Amino acid sequence: MPRPVTRPCTTGDVLRLIREDRVATRAELGRVTGLSRPAVATRVADLIGRGLVVERADGPSTGGRPPARLEFNAAGGAVLVANLGQSRGQLAVCDLAGRVLAQADAPPAGPTAGETLPRLLDQWTDLLAGSGLDPAAIRGVGLGVPDAVEHVAGRWDRVEVGPPVLARFGVPAHLDNEVNTAALGEHQAHPGVRDLLFVKVSTGIGAGVIAGGAIQRGALGAAGEIGHVPVPSAGDAPCRCGNTGCVEAVAGGTALLARSSAADLPALAAMARAGDPATVALLREAGRRIGEVVATAVNLLNPAVVVLGGDLVGADEPLIAGLREVVYQRSTVLATRSLRIEPSRLGETAGLTGCAAMVLSNILSPTAIDTS
Repeated sequence: MPRPVTRPCTTGDVLRLIREDRVATRAELGRVTGLSRPAVATRVADLIGRGLVVERADGPSTGGRPPARLEFNAAGGAVLVANLGQSRGQLAVCDLAGRVLAQADAPPAGPTAGETLPRLLDQWTDLLAGSGLDPAAIRGVGLGVPDAVEHVAGRWDRVEVGPPVLARFGVPAHLDNEVNTAALGEHQAHPGVRDLLFVKVSTGIGAGVIAGGAIQRGALGAAGEIGHVPVPSAGDAPCRCGNTGCVEAVAGGTALLARSSAADLPALAAMARAGDPATVALLREAGRRIGEVVATAVNLLNPAVVVLGGDLVGADEPLIAGLREVVYQRSTVLATRSLRIEPSRLGETAGLTGCAAMVLSNILSPTAIDTS
């Protein structure tokens, strides 16, 4: 059922009803919004003129001439997205429904944003040229990076991302931590789930929190730093954050490699998939230690699903088994009664999917449409 519009209905509201609630005819728009037929016609004509809505003469008939059907036009533009981790990255061009039109691997984020951003702008330009897409079709940019960011200010490593993106492509940029963008992607892959905790185990450990259907970033964008929560089993192990006893210091990818013969995390994952006993035991114990923190998060947040992602996806059964063991042991009965703990559904594409969702939710919001 379409959500009611409780204020004067704008062009942006009409787009939301068509795009998200699948309102398909002018008559239905009139019923939902209370707008007159001329007012509906004006708003629909505006959206068609912007390329955001198309009208097809194949709507359901109730007798006589069938009404024209209104549809959101996903081909009416594109967005540029990139998700950069500490060990690798991806970039893509997506349509206005978030579907990938062109994709390429990207180097990981460099030591500073000032070094990484110019290179990324060039890579997006090259990807556009290779795909044959018109740069004028770009409506926005979404970027996930491996650091805490000042989300509201759009700053990464004290660098404002918006101005160079605007100068190159003429569109707004939207920025978030890459774990948050992966959480947004996994949320897209779990329809109907409004409360989800995404835990990424790669070089480090981080989490993205979806509560009430929305990402929770905190006051300054620092929410989800569960890798730096102390756990008793970590003792006084030093952590890269400067503290000791953090779970990342004993269960993050760097710590796991230090106790393994594997050269990198993909090699560690391969050893686990091959059933190497020492590697399986190492990952199961890491899962238990991460579970100490996740159990507290489950008690605090009561998610419906805990999703595990990162570089060990595909070889994460020992990790998940250890995590499940501790979470179900230490979290409350009510919080775990229907809790699911599962591997990522999207794998490496979670971040790109989430970046697209982030930028599209901003540039296609009623406020953005009405002020553009």
